[in-house]
Amino acid sequence: MGWRNSDARGGFESVCSGAEWWVPNERVRTQGLGGFQPHLHSMPSGIRAEIKIDDPAGCVVTQAAGAASGNVQSVSKSTNPDAPERVSEEFMLEAEEYPDAFDTDVELTSIFSYGTSEVYRFTRELGRGCPCEWIERHDSPVTDVRTRGSALFLTFHAPDMEGLQAIIGDLKTQFSNLDVQRLLQSQQDHAETNLVFVDRSTLTARQLEVLETAHRMGYFEHPKRANAGEVAKALEITSTTFTEHLAAAQTKLLDAILEYDD
Repeated sequence: MGWRNSDARGGFESVCSGAEWWVPNERVRTQGLGGFQPHLHSMPSGIRAEIKIDDPAGCVVTQAAGAASGNVQSVSKSTNPDAPERVSEEFMLEAEEYPDAFDTDVELTSIFSYGTSEVYRFTRELGRGCPCEWIERHDSPVTDVRTRGSALFLTFHAPDMEGLQAIIGDLKTQFSNLDVQRLLQSQQDHAETNLVFVDRSTLTARQLEVLETAHRMGYFEHPKRANAGEVAKALEITSTTFTEHLAAAQTKLLDAILEYDD
């Protein structure tokens, strides 16, 4: 797996009273500040991640939403200090019709009604292995939980790119259909930089080898340091086969990077 930061300039600019600061390139020009040397606070490296998991095992909320063909926009949970191994959860389910009973391994109790929405509560054991807990194992609270039918949508903040990779890696081992919907990284001016998630596992071993070899030999440079025939020879394949593998790999990468309006 890998991620690409769409801000290719390598730093973030903040201009104030004649100073030009670049972080993390650490280039500082303080002319016009009267000798005052500013204290540069470290740039937050946190990343906001929004993910989707279809029909995740161990998730009571998606089981209920799927059974009712409804949506959940609000989920909350708490623990009793006298029984920290137990977790109480509530969620608001909106559906046109509600089944008489839900096929879950915990008891769901309807405790409040908001017109067409019902609030349900259940109690479960800590360590159930639901998606939220896999994220929380990394000390990253889940900030938003929603469902559309049996599809679960989670939002959380990772401390940095390494932390994000660790969380996504753990989730992938448990939920193979995980889809990263959006990645955002905050900047010093509070704007947001879009990050693009690229799952290299979608490439076959041969496609990855073709990309790596072509890149190493300078095939993508201008002017090229190696042409298609030379790269194909290094790979011991024909030029036609090289072109086919390269086109397939580029299509997968572009599908991950580019967005189109429906």
